[in-house]
Amino acid sequence: MAYTKYNCRIEKTFRDLKSSNQSALITFITAGDPNFNHSKKILFNLPNAGADLIEIGVPFSDPMADGPVIQKSYKRAIKNGANLDKVLKLVKIFRKKNNYTPIVLMGYYNPIFKKGTKAFFKEAEKVGVDGILIVDLPPENDDEIREYLKEFKLKIIRLATPTTNSNRLTKILKITSGFLYYVSITGITGSGLSKLNIVKNAYNKLKKKSKIPIVVGFGINTPEKAKIVSKYADGVVVGSAIVDELDKTIEKKSNINNNVIRLVRMFSKAIKEARN
Repeated sequence: MAYTKYNCRIEKTFRDLKSSNQSALITFITAGDPNFNHSKKILFNLPNAGADLIEIGVPFSDPMADGPVIQKSYKRAIKNGANLDKVLKLVKIFRKKNNYTPIVLMGYYNPIFKKGTKAFFKEAEKVGVDGILIVDLPPENDDEIREYLKEFKLKIIRLATPTTNSNRLTKILKITSGFLYYVSITGITGSGLSKLNIVKNAYNKLKKKSKIPIVVGFGINTPEKAKIVSKYADGVVVGSAIVDELDKTIEKKSNINNNVIRLVRMFSKAIKEARN
């Protein structure tokens, strides 16, 4: 199927997975880590390894919401010349081979502001980005992008956390599209997730209020945890575990692509088995 800007890969993917009683595997990689060619190769292979949606991290020098693993990946990428324009170039190249897997850019507002907000939205839509998650631009402070959300067809992904109260959640859901990202821990990326029952209870409360899919991220660092969460969640985000595997592979001077893709397949297998 050929997609235009009026189609929505995100909605279609979740709809198809729901009809098959499956949860989505959302994988995160940092664009340009450890360099452009390696991240391009990994990106191309993620769908075949089982990734249903892909989050691409936009490297930033001060990633306050991210733990040391992803911070290190951003530093590697920036050192090798990664920037927002090259991230968009990466998506453009990917779309020449894959026009069905949703792509969400995850990052901070500074690179977007520096490029020009309207210019970013226009180019992101043109190259095939489906959604954006701007970590440091909460709904209370996003006036600068509101007008562009109406003009362009990008989905705006929002975060909910264990400390999000009912009133604020209602406000967030009104201006969220694509899916809601539930941050399962009160901490940075890469922190361990241990209290899985608490996450499930919180998720079920969110689900009663949300008409869009809800995915769980932060702390899903083993296939076993992913399997447990995917039994009820619409999707599971795996980020730091993948980036950490890449980091270890670099240190061992092993095959980066093979090792990362092997890990993604393990997560995919666990998730697909969860509801069988």
